[in-house]
Amino acid sequence: MSAALLGCYDSLKKKALRDNAVLPILFLNTLFSSLIFLPFIVLSATTDTLDGTMVHVTSGGWDMHKYILLKAFIVLSSWLLGYFGMKHLPLTIVGPINATRPVMVLVGALLVFGERLNAWQWAGVLLTIVSYILLRRSGKKEGIDFRHDHWIWMIIGAAILGAVSGLYDKFLMAPVNEGGIGLDRMMVQSWYNIYQCFIMLTMLLVLWWPKHHETTPFRWDWAIIGVSIFLSTADFMYFYSLSEPDAMISIVSMIRRGSVLVSFLFGAIFFHEKNLKAKALDLALVFIGLVLLYIGSD
Repeated sequence: MSAALLGCYDSLKKKALRDNAVLPILFLNTLFSSLIFLPFIVLSATTDTLDGTMVHVTSGGWDMHKYILLKAFIVLSSWLLGYFGMKHLPLTIVGPINATRPVMVLVGALLVFGERLNAWQWAGVLLTIVSYILLRRSGKKEGIDFRHDHWIWMIIGAAILGAVSGLYDKFLMAPVNEGGIGLDRMMVQSWYNIYQCFIMLTMLLVLWWPKHHETTPFRWDWAIIGVSIFLSTADFMYFYSLSEPDAMISIVSMIRRGSVLVSFLFGAIFFHEKNLKAKALDLALVFIGLVLLYIGSD
């Protein structure tokens, strides 16, 4: 469910960004996401209405919030790169690149947590690398040079930071006896949205507003609200899955990247993007690679 909603989020984000200013949209996304979770924070802190429910937000001091603040910076950095890159690239190019995140997460787990890859997992990693090489060829047919196009590098940077965020999520919510911090998932999701909102407000006032007459103008699009709703719901399900005992970040991340199928279909049907047959082959290889990762992690 998180993957399906995340695909809708990516598609609405592409619509909202079309000929529109990036920083105001990102600020509004963080603002609306914060407004979604603010009632849960207030009710949890002032009443016992939400006690024992899945939307109860645990309270904590700076010793906990400093980790959530770092999470906000990591995610926001990924979003800034991703938003700018997506604005200038076809959705059918962005989606498959983002689908390589589970491979990065798996490699990160290998390096950070000392995990070891088996033959199935190595096959999945190699197949994903092959799909990326083929995707470069598809991009060249549309005049996109992966090596020299800075929008491509932004999407790649966003994917890397997204993988870092995924590994960090596991660290935040893993029990203390398993080397984690043991934070409450609703506390993480609620407060990192609020921290992001204040960070984006600062960036908006300092970087965008003084020169907003000289840059791409901002226009309202109802897709902006949809972006916040779909992302908040998708993340809620993602954090819930990750907080389950024995949840594996490599598997959760892999399934979540299935969102690329939804965004690919949106790109083909609604945005009328080109060279779909070649990109579909690239996407199929990504999925086969993810299946191999799943088999190897079973």
